[in-house]
Amino acid sequence: MRKPIPYVLTLLVIVFLVASGMLYQKLQQRNAAYATLQADEQATRDRYSEAITEIAAIQDSLNAIVLGEEGAAALKTQLDAETKLSQDRGDAARARIAEIKAGIERARDRIATLEAQLKESGVKIAGLEKMIKNLRATVAEKETLIVALNQRVDELQTEVAGLHGKVAERDQTIQAREVTIQTQVARLEESRRALGTIYYTIGTKDELKDSGTIVATGGFLRLGRTWRPSGSIDPALFTPMDTDQETSILIPADEVKVISDQPLSSYTLELVGEQMELRITDPQAFRAVKHLILMTG
Repeated sequence: MRKPIPYVLTLLVIVFLVASGMLYQKLQQRNAAYATLQADEQATRDRYSEAITEIAAIQDSLNAIVLGEEGAAALKTQLDAETKLSQDRGDAARARIAEIKAGIERARDRIATLEAQLKESGVKIAGLEKMIKNLRATVAEKETLIVALNQRVDELQTEVAGLHGKVAERDQTIQAREVTIQTQVARLEESRRALGTIYYTIGTKDELKDSGTIVATGGFLRLGRTWRPSGSIDPALFTPMDTDQETSILIPADEVKVISDQPLSSYTLELVGEQMELRITDPQAFRAVKHLILMTG
């Protein structure tokens, strides 16, 4: 009856060893799982930290777009204050807006990349999702601002184009008026010159007679004859003189007679040295007769 005892003990030892091995294996598995859990937790923390850093960087870049010295807000204020926007300044404004838009697009791409990385890693934290949502809202706000800025530039350039058209129209009107004034002035000057200009000729009796400028009247056998204008005018023999500019004629002779019909009260004849000088004293009355005939000798 005592022989089965060693077998039982042996069986118990075997069972204990098997159980111990199984427990050790489970312990190792739990340790490995714990290590993996710790690694995953650390990775999650790292990703969270990286996400926070990236969100902060994106937010800073968005803030810089608005708060920069030449940021969008300053640009909009500047555009609103403009009364005239030249082509060069309009191009500069559009270039600045394009620069701001590029910054916003970079921020949007970084947000999309961050979301993809978080989704791929399986990290889902309400706080991060809220931050990203706020970033997207900020980007949308900036994009709305870009649209408003572009519209403002278009409005200003349209306004300027209209002003340019009005200025061009006004310039044309002014130019036309100046041409009209110049034409009127020229006509007035022409009329004044026509009214103020006389034509004179100087010659001896024979020269004037031979040219047909004067003719003899009255007398008998050449006695008592007088000379008067023939009425035949050869423009080539007469010299023009503007009586508004000149009022005297020097005659190369010590004797001279006015044959034409200028009023005696409108002029004087004086000997100056060895020459006679006809001085006009009443230009308006004198030039009532346009052609002056002076006979010397």
